Amino acid sequence: MQPIRPTLEPRAFLKMACIFEGGLAVVALLIGNLVSIRPFEHLYWSGTAISYGLLGTIPLLLVFSLGYRLPHKGLQRIRRMLLDMMGPLLAACSAGELFVLAFLAGLGEEALFRGVAQPWAEQHWGVTGGLLVSNVLFGLAHAVTPLYAVMAALTGVWLGLMLDAGGERNLLTPIVVHAFYDFLAFLMLAAAYHAEHAEAP
Repeated sequence: MQPIRPTLEPRAFLKMACIFEGGLAVVALLIGNLVSIRPFEHLYWSGTAISYGLLGTIPLLLVFSLGYRLPHKGLQRIRRMLLDMMGPLLAACSAGELFVLAFLAGLGEEALFRGVAQPWAEQHWGVTGGLLVSNVLFGLAHAVTPLYAVMAALTGVWLGLMLDAGGERNLLTPIVVHAFYDFLAFLMLAAAYHAEHAEAP
């Protein structure tokens, strides 16, 4: 199978992706200012929060791995799309670069959706409503395909639950889950792309 040529150079992709993901933290601050919510109010260093975050990544990785192997047409379509669109770009990045991108994605997206959207929705519809509303938005923001949007929304619910893991609200926990999951998923996609094109001329 011939490798698909990416429409962006890997360096340009990495730069744009990092600016976009990191910029979401700025967007969170701006929106938070409008609705009187400080997105990083409940962000603080905690070994317990990091431990919960690392453990909280395991179910997502198991689902990712299972979904990657199931012969479901919708899942196969997502797998093919990710490999074609992201595979060559991720494969051209170093592990360190993928870690930086994953960290910025975890920080920016969690600041916006768990730091602003979830507490804002909780003020209007309670804890359950906040969890649901914020993650409908999270799913819509990832609506590459309808199934992908549903999967993203369910992932967002898990991240929203992680916000209060251990009985104490700390944004660090979902940031760790999100960043560590993305980092490992990036590595897996890059490895799958390399394996698929290992014998390509």
